[in-house]
Amino acid sequence: MNELYPVFLKVHQLETLLVGAGNVGLEKLSFLLKSSPRARVTVVSKEFLEEISAIADENPNITLVKRPYDESYLNEKHLVIAATDDVEVNKKVYHDAKKRYLLVNVADTPEYCDFYLGGIVTKGNIKIAISTNGKSPTTAKRLRQLFEEVIPEDINEMVENINKYRDTLKGDFEYKVEALNKLTVGLMKKN
Repeated sequence: MNELYPVFLKVHQLETLLVGAGNVGLEKLSFLLKSSPRARVTVVSKEFLEEISAIADENPNITLVKRPYDESYLNEKHLVIAATDDVEVNKKVYHDAKKRYLLVNVADTPEYCDFYLGGIVTKGNIKIAISTNGKSPTTAKRLRQLFEEVIPEDINEMVENINKYRDTLKGDFEYKVEALNKLTVGLMKKN
């Protein structure tokens, strides 16, 4: 049973710590920035892939700290991702973060994750997150590809128009919901 509660975080308003700057760290950083280009991320590592350094050079919201992990790097953070190739360091990050009630994700270790970085489809204001409960990232990737193909490119125009229409509606909440449901019922009809 999948008991995950989906939520969309405004990571550009939060402070994220990424521990590790190898291939997995690059994947996690790229994923964050793809979804939220203004994400504020501090990356702590003894070494950095050139790609991560290049990303940081072009993004003022990315801070690189070339040092081994220390619990003090959790200060003033909201979200933590451990992505080192050292299992013991990743576990330490997890336990340190949990002591501070921080949300943490340890790459490729579902039992040490409060959240997963699943597949995401973005088309303008539409964003769909896909999770397989940490069981199959490949399935999430394939579903993401499917949704990217079937959701029309002009869906954002429709969303904007519905938003403008919603602003013109008079009446109570129930009336507005009913009017918007009537307007959008066609989205669910199969051709």
